[in-house]
Amino acid sequence: MSHGIRNWSAAIFLLGLGAAAGWLLRGTPPRPDMPPPVQASAAPLRAPIAPAADGKHGASASPRSPLAKKPEENPWPPAGESLTFTAHLSKLNNVAALRLLAGERSDFLGKKSIHLQALANTQNPLRMVFELDDRFDSYSETAGWTSQQYEMHLSERGQKQSIVLRLSSGAEPAPAGMTAARVLPGTRDPLGMIYYLRKVDWTKTEEVRSPVYDGRKLYEVRARLAGQAEKVKVPAGEFQALKIAVQVFENGKEFKDASFVVYLAAAGAAGAPTPVLLEAVLPIGNARVELISAK
Repeated sequence: MSHGIRNWSAAIFLLGLGAAAGWLLRGTPPRPDMPPPVQASAAPLRAPIAPAADGKHGASASPRSPLAKKPEENPWPPAGESLTFTAHLSKLNNVAALRLLAGERSDFLGKKSIHLQALANTQNPLRMVFELDDRFDSYSETAGWTSQQYEMHLSERGQKQSIVLRLSSGAEPAPAGMTAARVLPGTRDPLGMIYYLRKVDWTKTEEVRSPVYDGRKLYEVRARLAGQAEKVKVPAGEFQALKIAVQVFENGKEFKDASFVVYLAAAGAAGAPTPVLLEAVLPIGNARVELISAK
């Protein structure tokens, strides 16, 4: 895979949009202050969501929880929320399709949680040289969007791999068929992070910081309000949006050769802002991820 493709996809990933992103980060060692993941043996506890008959990813499935589901009053995001994006890189348009899905709520490991999902598919012309159909699943607490379980189901250039990670700040082993990932308290995965940014009250908050685990490495993400009434035009329409600048740090050092901005449309009936645009300035060019539809 070329260095350029890796850097571009990392920009998308680091904000959680589509989570198409471990592309840059795979195969690299974990932070020195974190114990290495512990691989469990035996069969997985549950099967991944089955693909549809056309070979594309199927619809969201609710997690198999150790406790029964409990109803929640006025839940956000509503089950079934679907955000569809297209990605452009420099002069190449529509090189990837990205989709964020909100699934059902349940008591997962004894905490109120939600199943989040991201689908990423390369499109021509990029697909001619790099075929990718990935799915990412997050089981995050709805109270603070911290991650309990993060899954990567990858299909890239004909090679398939599934990784199921049980996140914990303690030393307990992973269940059979999963990998234990030791993380800092309050760690979010990429999908939980983007939903967390949507729930921040930016009228009262100037900056938030969070550890984010991408399935390979742990980062610190800092997001700050950079503008309150930016006009944004994307295929889904024209919006007045909050401008959120995002910085990413690894081992205390900021990524200096890239910058990221996410635009959140003003909150509507859904109860929280919607990400409508991601802009990333990278050494290999500018990436732009635009909202096509929100349902």
